Amino acid sequence: MRLRSIGASVASLMLVTVIGAGCAKEDKGTATRAEQAATRAEDAAKRAESAASRVEAASARAEAAAEKAERATMHGMRK
Repeated sequence: MRLRSIGASVASLMLVTVIGAGCAKEDKGTATRAEQAATRAEDAAKRAESAASRVEAASARAEAAAEKAERATMHGMRK
């Protein structure tokens, strides 16, 4: 759950950067740098989302393995 909030934080940072770049009345070089920063923020958000997805899948696999081990242990205790 914490990783999703990190992804949301990165997305909000990206939004602020894009809005700041759109509202700024600066020269073209600064706007280009802001666009590049926004692109990097988007990429970071995508990577964070991908990492969160992988962590979620690993968590599900670990939980399933723990349940299987618990069942095996309980089965062995009954004998």
